[in-house]
Amino acid sequence: MIDIKSLYYNELENFITDNGFPRFRARQISDWLSKGVTSFSQMRNIPANIIDFLSGSCYISVANIEKKLVSRYDKTVKYLFCLNDGEYIESVVMSYHHGYSICVSTQVGCKMGCTFCATGKSGFSRSLTASEILAQIEAAQKDLNIRISNIVLMGMGEPLDNFDNVIRFLKLVSSEDGLNIGMRHITLSTCGIVPRIYELAEYKFALTLSVSLHAPDNETRSRTMPVNNRYPIEQLIKACRDYFDITGRRVSFEYAMIDGENDSGECAQKLSKLLKGMNCHVNLIPVNTVEGTGYKKSRTERQKAFVEILSKHGITATIRRTLGSDINASCGQLRRNSI
Repeated sequence: MIDIKSLYYNELENFITDNGFPRFRARQISDWLSKGVTSFSQMRNIPANIIDFLSGSCYISVANIEKKLVSRYDKTVKYLFCLNDGEYIESVVMSYHHGYSICVSTQVGCKMGCTFCATGKSGFSRSLTASEILAQIEAAQKDLNIRISNIVLMGMGEPLDNFDNVIRFLKLVSSEDGLNIGMRHITLSTCGIVPRIYELAEYKFALTLSVSLHAPDNETRSRTMPVNNRYPIEQLIKACRDYFDITGRRVSFEYAMIDGENDSGECAQKLSKLLKGMNCHVNLIPVNTVEGTGYKKSRTERQKAFVEILSKHGITATIRRTLGSDINASCGQLRRNSI
C-alpha cells in the first residue's frame, strides 16, 4: 500500500496519470489530503472508480485524537494521538501573540536516553513517516479550527535520527501544494548527531537549528546526555559553527537549568568561553518535573545570574517561559503512553 500523503505533488501527479486518470485529479486529491481527510470516501468530488482504486492501493496516515488536555493557566493543548498501527505519540499546541505553534513528534519514543527527559523512559518503537508528522498538524488544526503558523520539531524522538522522513516532511509542509508553512517558521531540535548536522546544512533550509546542549563541558554533558560519548562537545560546537558558515542561519542552543548540576557561575563562564564569537542564541529552560529523575529546576536568582554572565560575554540568552506544566506538556515531559 502506498503512503499517499508522503508523496511530493509531482509524485502524486505521476502516480495518478500513470494509472490512467486525468492529471487534474491529482490537484483535487492533494487539496483533500491537506484538509486532513482520513478516508478516500470523504473526497466528495472524486469519481467512485478513482475512490475504489485509491482505497485498494493507498492508505492515508492518521493521527486520531485519543486524549486532549487543555492547560487552565495558558490554554496550551496537549494531544495524545493514535496512529494507523495503534502506536501512540504526543503533540502540543501553544498560543502566542504571533499565532499558534505546534510541537510535533518525529518518533514513537526515543533512543537517545537523556536523563532529564520523559520520552526516552517510555522506550523506542519506530520512526514516524513524513505523513505521520504532517497528520499531527492537520488533526490539531481541524480540532481547534485554527491555522498553525509555526512548527517546532521538539516533541518525542530525535529528528536527525529520522533524517530522510524529516527532510521529506520539511519539503512537504513548506510546499505551496501543501500546508505552505515557510521554513523560517520551523525549528528543528537535535541532541547533537554531528554527521546529520552537516547533511542538513547542505540543504540550506531557512529553518532554525536548535541544539540541545544542556552542559558546558564533556564531563557534565555525558552524565545527562549519552550522545555526548559518541559526539563530544568540541565536535558538536564545531559542527554548529560550520552550520552557520554554510547556511548563514543563527544556531539556537537549549540549556535545561538543573539545580546543582549545570547552573553554577562556573558553568556559565565555561559556556561563555565555549560559544565565544559564535552567532547564536541560548534558551535557558528551567528543567521540568519528570518522575524518577530527581532533578529540580534552578532557583530564579541562579537563572538570572546565569543570563547576566552570558550577556557580559556578548552572548544573547533568555529564560524560556514554561507553558502547559499543569498537563505535563512542557519540554521533556512528553511520553509514549496510551490512556
